[in-house]
Amino acid sequence: MRSHHILGLTAAILLSACAPEPDLIGQGLPRLERTSEVLFWSQDEREAGFRAMDRITPHRTVAAGGEVRALPPGAPLDLEVDAFMETEKVAGLLVLQDGRVRLERYGLGFGPDGRWTSFSVAKSLTSTLVGAAIADDHIESLQTPITRYLPELAGGAYDGVTVRQLLTMTSGVAWNEDYGDPDSDVARFFEPRETGGMDPTLHYMRGLTRAAEPGTRWHYSTGETNLVGLLISRATGRTLADYLSQTIWRPYGMERDAAWMVDEAGQEPGGCCLTASLRDWGRVGQLVLEDGVIDGDSIVPAGWFAEATRKQADIDDPGRGYGFQWWTRDDGRFEAYGIFGQTIHIDPERRLVVVILSAWPTATGRERSQAREAILARIAAAADQ
Repeated sequence: MRSHHILGLTAAILLSACAPEPDLIGQGLPRLERTSEVLFWSQDEREAGFRAMDRITPHRTVAAGGEVRALPPGAPLDLEVDAFMETEKVAGLLVLQDGRVRLERYGLGFGPDGRWTSFSVAKSLTSTLVGAAIADDHIESLQTPITRYLPELAGGAYDGVTVRQLLTMTSGVAWNEDYGDPDSDVARFFEPRETGGMDPTLHYMRGLTRAAEPGTRWHYSTGETNLVGLLISRATGRTLADYLSQTIWRPYGMERDAAWMVDEAGQEPGGCCLTASLRDWGRVGQLVLEDGVIDGDSIVPAGWFAEATRKQADIDDPGRGYGFQWWTRDDGRFEAYGIFGQTIHIDPERRLVVVILSAWPTATGRERSQAREAILARIAAAADQ
C-alpha cells in the first residue's frame, strides 16, 4: 500500500483536545498540550504513550465480562522474529491459526496485561458495528440515505449519500487531507469553533461541497469515518463504547476491558483510538475470521464479512482496494491498519490472524511497510510448513 493512503489514517488521532492528567511527567508519560503533538513524539514518548493513551486523554470504558474465550496453545512456529521486533519497534506480535496461539511475543517493556492504542485499526471494528446495527434493526440497510440518521446533513453535499457509500469513502464529497496545508479540511476540521450546540463533526461536514456523484470516486476522508461513528450512535441510541461492549466485547469473551477515546463533545471517533490488549486484538481478528458468529448466531447479516473485506472501491494501487473500512487484497487477504505500524492481518485461506502492535520510528514509510510485508510472508511460509 502506498504511504499516502496510510497517511490518511493519522487524522482521527487529532480529535481530542482535552487536558492531560496533572502528573504525567512524573509518571514518565508524555503530555499532549495540542493533540497533533502525538505525531511528533520522540521514540521514548511513543513507546510510553501508546500503552497509556487512556491516561493521557479521556476515554470511555468498553466493558468485558463473563467467560473469557480461550486462545489455546498451538504448535510453535519455527520463526525467528527478534530482529524484526527490535528494528520495527514492536510491542506485541501474535499469530493465531485455527484460533490457537502459534506465536506470542512482547517487546518495548509491554506485556500481556497491558493495552495498546489502535489508531485507525478501529475503523474496521466500527464498520463491523454498522453490520451489527443492521442485524439489530437499528440501521435499515446499506442503501439507506445517511440523512435519515444525520438530518443535519440534509440540503448539502451529503444528500443522497448512502450508508454503503459512507463506509467505502465513495460519497463524492470534496475533502482535502493534506497535512502540510494549514487551510486543508483536515487541519481546519479540528479547530475550535462555535457550532450553536451542534456536534462539531456534523457542523463542519455539512459545509462541504460535492466533487463527484456519489458512488463514482474513492477519496480518503477522515471526516467521513467519524460520521460513521456518529451514525451508529444516533441509530442505536448508545455510545460506541457501550454498543461495542454489548455486541462484541462481552459476548465474544474478551479478556480485559478496552477503552475508547472521546472528543470534547463526548463522542468516540469512529476511526481511531481504541486501546486493548494484544490477545483481545487477536480475538477481534478471530471473530472476523469466524464470520462474526458468537454461540452459533452471527452478529452481522449473512455474507457481511465476505462483502466488507473484498474490494468495493479502486484505490489506484494494483492488487489492493478498499472495502467497508478494511484494506483489501485481490488474493483474499485483508487488513486493518493504523499509523506507527498497528496491524490486524487476516488470511482466510490459511485461517491465520496476525496482530502487530508497534511504535514505528515514523508514522508511515515505505521501508516500514516493506518490513511488515516481509514478516507476514515469513509467517505464512512458517505456517505452511
